[in-house]
Amino acid sequence: MLARYQNGCLQTTTRKDGVERWQFRWLQKGADGISRERKKTIGPVKDYPENSKKLQDLLAGLRLNINTDGPTELTSITMTEAVEHYKIHELADCGRDGKAYSTRNRKTLVLNRWVLPHWGKLELRAIKTVAVEQWLKSLVTSKFGRRKLLAGGTREKIRDAMGSVFNHAIRWEFTDRNPIAGVGKGSGVRVSAKRERTPDILEVEEMHLLLGALGIREKAMVFLDMPSGLRRGELAGLKWEDFDFKNLHVSVTRSLVDQHVGPVKTEASRKLMPIDEYVAHDLLAWYEVTPYKKPSDYVWATDANRAGAKRGKQPVWLSAVMRDYIQPAARKLGINKKMSWHTFRHTFSTLLKGNGEDVKVVQELLRHSTAKMTLDTYTQALSPQKRAAQSKVVGMIRSKPSCTVVVPRVSGEIPVTH
Repeated sequence: MLARYQNGCLQTTTRKDGVERWQFRWLQKGADGISRERKKTIGPVKDYPENSKKLQDLLAGLRLNINTDGPTELTSITMTEAVEHYKIHELADCGRDGKAYSTRNRKTLVLNRWVLPHWGKLELRAIKTVAVEQWLKSLVTSKFGRRKLLAGGTREKIRDAMGSVFNHAIRWEFTDRNPIAGVGKGSGVRVSAKRERTPDILEVEEMHLLLGALGIREKAMVFLDMPSGLRRGELAGLKWEDFDFKNLHVSVTRSLVDQHVGPVKTEASRKLMPIDEYVAHDLLAWYEVTPYKKPSDYVWATDANRAGAKRGKQPVWLSAVMRDYIQPAARKLGINKKMSWHTFRHTFSTLLKGNGEDVKVVQELLRHSTAKMTLDTYTQALSPQKRAAQSKVVGMIRSKPSCTVVVPRVSGEIPVTH
């Protein structure tokens, strides 16, 4: 526990008003294992004479509080101590059962960048709801020398990170309140997460032009990513053993962010995902030319000399592929939209909705953990429904010629009639 000792010591101190007061000092162990000195001014010396029973009774009560588990006036901890304890017990790498690397990394950055510099020295009990809300509204960021208010989405992430720390502190009985969430609906910190701009999506014709301008690898990446709604980390983490080309589906079991392998974002993300036969054809075209064909090899394994010993053992950086190949190709085609890997996920979602697909089918194709409001009242979407919805999107982007194509499998060949 953070504070469980000890007898402490008593000394006098004089403030600006000239009144001599007793000050009680003791050691308190923090979440990082380091003991720090704490102090509390308890009253004027004239009211509590030295060696008097009144003073001794007061000290006995203080010592009892110090050595009592749970949130008491003397065992309250600072935000810095609570954050360090939270990092150790909640943000540590716990493998498949722990939080995804991207989640751990994002929360750590938010806490270090925003929360600790302002709130770190304050005790948890001193942090108030309205004060946090006003602070969030005042936050600004600077880019290219220009200052502007922090985006609503970023402020929401800061609020949620602080709320997670308080929830952790309640669970460990370091405090009994969470000023971020409040005691009831609407009583906590209010933050507007409204987008400053609508995310760009690609039109069908733009997707068609882009796919025609990309190389084999980049084309396979985009054509797999767009009609599957894969997140960037999930796309990077794919291995050949994850694909079943005979039954045309892929198992998404890992996410790779900044070359750190971890679990996928949600339990729903682990579901089997259908792949269209045209997508399978482009994937296997890439399989034919990549030197890394073992089932355990990453689909997008890097072959760059600068990778050194990691050559062939880790995937390429997808951010670099976007920056060096896909975005330049789009600009040459006159597509000047702000494009990232998440653009394809937004595009897929928009096309599904535009096609009038069942909302539950959309939810499962995007592999969200839950659906809002009435979405959860729909029945479980069947695999044929999901495959049909996906194939409709693929068909919009790529017209199907009247021919029969033999699509080779990783371990052989399977005929696929188009």
